[in-house]
Amino acid sequence: MTRRTWMASAILLLLLAAIAYFLAGSDRGQSGVRVDSDPALTPNGAAGETPQHVLLITVDTLRADRVGVYGWANARTSALDRLARGGVRFTHAYATAPITLTSHATILTGLYPPGHGARHNGMAMQTGLATLATTFKQAGFETGAFVSAFPLDARFGLAAGFDTYDDDLPRGGDGRPLNERPGADTVNRAIAWMRGRPAAARLFAWVHLFEPHAPYGAPSTGASPARPASSRYDDEVEVADREIGRLLAAWRDLPRTLVVATADHGEAFGEHGEIGHSIFVYDTTLHVPLIISGPQARVGLTVDAPVTLADLAPTLASWMRVDPFDADGINLRPLLGGAAPESRAMYAESFAPLLDFGWAPLRSLRRDGMKLVAAPRAELYDLARDPDEEHNVIDARADLARDLIDRVERMSAADLPPRAAAPDREALARLRALGYAGGGGRPSSSARPDPKDRIAVASRIAAVTSGELQGRAVETALNDVLRDDPGNTQAHLRLGYVLAESGRCAGAERQFAAAIAGGLTSADAHLGLAMCQAQRGASAAALETLREARRVEPGNPVVEANIGLAELAAGRAEPAIAALRAALATDPNLHEARFALARALARTGRREAALVEARELLQRLPSAAPQRAEVERLIAALQ
Repeated sequence: MTRRTWMASAILLLLLAAIAYFLAGSDRGQSGVRVDSDPALTPNGAAGETPQHVLLITVDTLRADRVGVYGWANARTSALDRLARGGVRFTHAYATAPITLTSHATILTGLYPPGHGARHNGMAMQTGLATLATTFKQAGFETGAFVSAFPLDARFGLAAGFDTYDDDLPRGGDGRPLNERPGADTVNRAIAWMRGRPAAARLFAWVHLFEPHAPYGAPSTGASPARPASSRYDDEVEVADREIGRLLAAWRDLPRTLVVATADHGEAFGEHGEIGHSIFVYDTTLHVPLIISGPQARVGLTVDAPVTLADLAPTLASWMRVDPFDADGINLRPLLGGAAPESRAMYAESFAPLLDFGWAPLRSLRRDGMKLVAAPRAELYDLARDPDEEHNVIDARADLARDLIDRVERMSAADLPPRAAAPDREALARLRALGYAGGGGRPSSSARPDPKDRIAVASRIAAVTSGELQGRAVETALNDVLRDDPGNTQAHLRLGYVLAESGRCAGAERQFAAAIAGGLTSADAHLGLAMCQAQRGASAAALETLREARRVEPGNPVVEANIGLAELAAGRAEPAIAALRAALATDPNLHEARFALARALARTGRREAALVEARELLQRLPSAAPQRAEVERLIAALQ
């Protein structure tokens, strides 16, 4: 930042950072097991030994059918393929939600989403639940988690039971935390942790890789035509696989390690009209790889029975001979010994349509080769005959559909308790930076559209948030959304920031106002509106908009910081100091806010206090930050 940027608080330039947040398979329902042994492959430890350690690897957004051993001819997944050939591969494993936090909460607890409460990204898991980490910790294991993206931040409840929960994502030059980190960095930290444990310790480690989540590399290469998203997705799958190979190579130093590799959900490239994930609950985004290798994992075993990721926690608890805990999933080990799979119903859901857009949520139940999708217009699929879920047979099987719908309703209502919708401070903004929507209105259940009728709208928004569209194409796509869905608060919000970035604040103000009127549940539209109001000199209106933002999202540090900046610009130092201190209490690395606080304190004659804040800011700024010179000048003036 230049000196002018630091000093021009009346323009509320802190808000400009928010702009970046907005621009930015076959399933036949088979059962049984089979063995395809490769004598050259052996698990880590003899087959009869009890495992000593557990390494859980989750790859974000990895479709099962993009892994070589799952049939992808162009796969570059040598590490996963090698792991599968040396252990057990489950061909029909399904996530309980196409959403990162929700699915990982199920993996760790063995509970379906209604049981653990993390129904969407940004919604914390219920406290006090038994998890793999708490169970292994109580059994004497040392426990470590290493995650690569903000949706799994410790604030959302997954850290319970972990001695180390490494969610320390890097920060940008302005001090704000980034929302993801390369898998190589995460793997480096996991390897260092493993090598630093005592030789006699038993270890449980969870390593999460964010590749191949969108955006998949660069959408285009200079003047060359853009490579298809699907091809760039495969590139990122290869990156994740390479890091898995490096992790497994290091872990060979620990004998008798049970290794589990899976994904939280898949990714859609136009199937059923969906781009990305989170809206639909078709198997495109629910079918995931699941591989277990190590002691007591039979080499070359393939299990075709349908399983759910809710089965993973009780299975690992049994495998490692630790105390079991209540779970919705079952212990899969009997299947590995040849037991016939039991008939059961497996649940999955997505409340993203409701929470992001105000549409009806989707809930599904899979049983005996049939799959029910509970929606305003319910769907029923015969997976054995129709693995791609293209032919709705609900009219022909109405009795079965009614029974499954009754079962779904007993598992979860179509509404969520009010507590579940509360956003977590700045979490919504950071999640949007990763391509998630969040913060849509919540109309009554009778007014909610079926997501099938709105998928074109969601796909256009996904193309914007994933980074697949650039330049004017972003604005065109958002205008197309609003033509078809004039009340879409997310499109109004994002278009507002597109217009503001290009200096068209008059149009941006109309879009922000429409988003606010539509019931947006975050303060982002208020922040954008206040920015534009300040830029045209309406400072009183901007401050009132920011105060309304505080009422919508109390405790948001960016809101508090901007209120402080606005109060300081208006010459009211005391309320400015109060707001700036509130912002920094929540996020100590809002550098603009700390600089403004030092100036406000100096203005009121508290030079020593101002000097403390200025020195603290200088210590927090990166060594190459251009703002350091301005802070040093302030310190010199205060001394």
